[in-house]
Amino acid sequence: MEYRQLGRSGLRVSTITLGTMGFGGTGWASPVGNIDVEGARKQIGLARDAGVNLIDTADVYSAGLSEEILGQALGSDRDDVLIATKVRMSMGDGPNDMGLSRHHIIRGAEDSLRRLGTDYIDLYQVHEWDGQTPLEETLRALDDLVRSGKVRYIGCSNYAAWQLMKALWISDREGVTPFVSQQVYYSLQARDIENEIVPAAVDQGIGILVWSPIAGGLLSGKYRRDVEAPAGSRHLTEWNEPPVYDEDKLYNIIEELVAIGADHGISAAQVALAYTIGKPAVTSVIVGARTEDQLADNLASADLTLSADEMDRLDKVSAQPLPYPFWHHAKAANDRLSPADLTLLARHITG
Repeated sequence: MEYRQLGRSGLRVSTITLGTMGFGGTGWASPVGNIDVEGARKQIGLARDAGVNLIDTADVYSAGLSEEILGQALGSDRDDVLIATKVRMSMGDGPNDMGLSRHHIIRGAEDSLRRLGTDYIDLYQVHEWDGQTPLEETLRALDDLVRSGKVRYIGCSNYAAWQLMKALWISDREGVTPFVSQQVYYSLQARDIENEIVPAAVDQGIGILVWSPIAGGLLSGKYRRDVEAPAGSRHLTEWNEPPVYDEDKLYNIIEELVAIGADHGISAAQVALAYTIGKPAVTSVIVGARTEDQLADNLASADLTLSADEMDRLDKVSAQPLPYPFWHHAKAANDRLSPADLTLLARHITG
């Protein structure tokens, strides 16, 4: 297992993170899994044996049950791993039971600490943008948690690039703790973050944690063109996260993954994970699984390095058109591009 620096912090995290949305698996999270404490212990054991040192959860996963199960499953081993959790989503019916106000952040952190059975959170992440709360209020509340010792590092999730940059600017201006990471959706099925979020992360030294790197199972190889999906599959039905806008292109990507996997004698999922781990600014990919076999297969991707040719094949089959102004930059500004610019534009520049 490789360990990478999380942004500009001194913290080193494994290139694979254990995701826990399936711990508990109640309510809207039930399609992801229904893993109890014993099942969680087995998954954590598998992950730790593979070298995983970061476990990701959120207060909203099964209304706090995921955090509770994680805390019980870790028990006295808590200090041997890093725990990341999140705050922002609705945790009740009251007007202040959601968002990123000081009230909700402080209360959310205290509740998460209680459920996890710990006195500190290694990485506390704001789960989503809150356009109705001043960022100054959000960042000062997070800074207070860091200064109190209840939180060690902070990150954001699902922020647009301009929102991330605004937060970093305010942190610098106010002298408060900055985000070290951003947790975002990224996979061969949707490479949108390459346009602005990845360049911003490279430029500002922000680590990227990837959720759903195999597109919630879409890239696992079990969904094939003209083949009926396995019984119980939630995708390409009423489940629309991530949304699929071009099924034909999706199947083209899957076929390439299957072909490369066959060359290595491994699953398409391992190829998809290795591809994402190898992309610029990516620190770690978050994997969650319903079964131990699925998890073991996902964990094996940490040992796979794709060749430049294989990465190029996957880049081409999953390519997205350059939006404005980036196609113009590639054409008219390619003589003065930064390393951050080149994460997106290098493959579009000829001559």
